[in-house]
Amino acid sequence: MSMSHASLERRRQALYGIMLLSPAVVLMSLFAFVPTGATVWASLFSRGTARRPPRFVGLDAYADLFADPVFWKVVGNNLMYAGVTVPVSIAIALGMALWADARIPARSFVRAAYFTPTMLPMIAAANLWLFFYTPGIGVIDHAAGLLGLGATNWLGQPETALWAVIVVTIWKESGFFMIFYLAALQTISPDLKEAARIEGAGRWTYMRRVLIPLLMPTTLFVLVNALINSVKLIDHLFILTKGGPDNASKLILYWIWEMAFAYFDTPQAAAMTVLVLAVLIVIAAVQFRLIDRKAHYR
Repeated sequence: MSMSHASLERRRQALYGIMLLSPAVVLMSLFAFVPTGATVWASLFSRGTARRPPRFVGLDAYADLFADPVFWKVVGNNLMYAGVTVPVSIAIALGMALWADARIPARSFVRAAYFTPTMLPMIAAANLWLFFYTPGIGVIDHAAGLLGLGATNWLGQPETALWAVIVVTIWKESGFFMIFYLAALQTISPDLKEAARIEGAGRWTYMRRVLIPLLMPTTLFVLVNALINSVKLIDHLFILTKGGPDNASKLILYWIWEMAFAYFDTPQAAAMTVLVLAVLIVIAAVQFRLIDRKAHYR
C-alpha cells in the first residue's frame, strides 16, 4: 500500500513538473525552435519563382555566401562594430554607474541624464544624431567651423560612416548597461570598502581586487547582451546610412533583411541567419565557460 502511495506521489510530482514546464516549452517551440528549424530547412532549397518552385540544393546557399565578397565585407564590418561597441559601452557604463552611485550633488538628475538615451527608440535616436552629422549645418560641423576646420560628410564617406554608426550605438547602449551596474553596486556592502581602506588599499587597488571581481556576474550578463545587441541592432542604419556608402556601414542583420525583403532571396537570407545563430551560440557558450568560474563564488 505504501509503495502504491509512493508511486502515485511520484506521478503527481512528475505531472506537476510537466505542467510547470509546458507554457515555457510551448512558447519556446512556437517562437524559437520551430522558426529555427524552418530557417535551417529553407536554407537548403534554391530560390523559387512563380514558374519554377524551389528545389533541394543542400549547402549551395552557404557556398555562395562564402564566395560573395560582400559577405566578407559585411562580416568585417560587424566584427569591427562589435569589437568597438561592446567593450567601450561596458567601460563607459561602469564609469557612469560608479559616478552615479557616488555621493555627488544632484545624483538623481545625473542618473536620469545617463538613462535618458535608453528611453528613446533607436529610430528617434538616429534622427536626433542626423542633426549632429548633417554636412555643413550639423552640430559637429558647426563646432568644427569654430575651430577653423572644414565640413565633413560623416555618413557619406566610407572612412567615417561605420564609426558614425558606432558612436550612436555606444551613446544609446551605455545608459542601459549602466542600470545593471548601478543595481549591482548598491548590493555591495560599504564595509568592504572600509575594510580595504583600513588595510591600506588605494582606490584603484580596491576597484581591481574587490569591486570588479564582485561585479563579474553583472559583467557577464551585460557582455552577453551587448554581444547580441551588436548583431540585432540595425534600426539606426535605415535612418543614417542604409548600409552605405559602398557597403561600408552594412551590418549582418541589415544585409539579411535586404536579401529577404529587398531582393527576395530567401535561401541566402536563411543561410546567413543560420550562420549568425551558430556563431552566437558558440560565442555565448565560450563566454559562459571562461567567465562563469570568475562570476560565481562557491
